[in-house]
Amino acid sequence: MDINVRKRSQVQVIQLRGALRMGPAVDNLRQTMDEALSNGDTRMVMNLSEVPMVDSSGIGLLVRYLAVIKQKGGNLKLAQPSKFAVQTLRLVGVLNLFEIFDNDDAAVESFV
Repeated sequence: MDINVRKRSQVQVIQLRGALRMGPAVDNLRQTMDEALSNGDTRMVMNLSEVPMVDSSGIGLLVRYLAVIKQKGGNLKLAQPSKFAVQTLRLVGVLNLFEIFDNDDAAVESFV
């Protein structure tokens, strides 16, 4: 799992590459999210265009951080989720919790 974080107009854009599943991938993403939150960042876009697979640990992490960020007055939005990621989120019944955008720009602009 490769995680690339960049800031665009007060929004953290987190680009993921690789499978989001239990183990180092989920642990590394948790650490990245915790660092962002500790810096006061509560506006985040997670780009899932290069995530071919998400397991229950990955979904749990996304849902948990969505709840934490919303409690702090922010939001976690998804950009370009892969077909498999969308199917998995729908299957588990959490797809409707997230705002989903076609690209990073649209997701970032939605915070304005």
